[in-house]
Amino acid sequence: MVLSKRNKTAYAMSRRWRAAIFALALLVVTAFISIDHGLLRYQQPAQSQTHEQSKSSDFEKYHKKNFTVVNVVDGDTIDIDVSDGRYEHSRIRLWGVDTPETKNNKTGVMYFGPQAGNFARQLVLGKQVCIYIDEQRTRDKYGRLLAYVQLPDGRFLNEVLIAEGFAYADLRFQHSFYYKYQQAEAVARRQKKGLWREVTRNQLPEWLQRERPKLLLEK
Repeated sequence: MVLSKRNKTAYAMSRRWRAAIFALALLVVTAFISIDHGLLRYQQPAQSQTHEQSKSSDFEKYHKKNFTVVNVVDGDTIDIDVSDGRYEHSRIRLWGVDTPETKNNKTGVMYFGPQAGNFARQLVLGKQVCIYIDEQRTRDKYGRLLAYVQLPDGRFLNEVLIAEGFAYADLRFQHSFYYKYQQAEAVARRQKKGLWREVTRNQLPEWLQRERPKLLLEK
């Protein structure tokens, strides 16, 4: 009879221990979940703040500042003589325009790509230009500075490339001169300037074929 009572007592204690361990484990899991959520809430504002800081830094460093163009990669991409912190020079992707590719492994050299590159090279290589940044966005997904590049004569390289038929108005992203550049392209098409004289639909960039499937039918 005594043995039976001891067994019952041991069993009751075992149940209490299991219950206590389960409760403790539940508390630990709950604590980890709370900490994890707290970290997420903490990290999100920090990431947003970092983006804003980067944007502010770009404005302070480049906006309305003069630099010399040291390299023309292709019609819509140039390098200027100031370090971006990682490389010796800062790479600029002209905002609001897209010229035919010359160095893209996927597309190869596209129709009128070399002409666009040579045209840009004649206008800016070795010359001092003024950089303007758009409030909406300062960098593309590759980290290149998005900018409008003012030539020594006061014109903007972005618009000149479109107006003379060496570039397309980039319709993929909104920017301050979206509609102005779209109109400049329409004029170049009507006047059959540059690439618009003989370009075929298959020679257009894929994104443009998707955006404007009837583009070459428009007059």
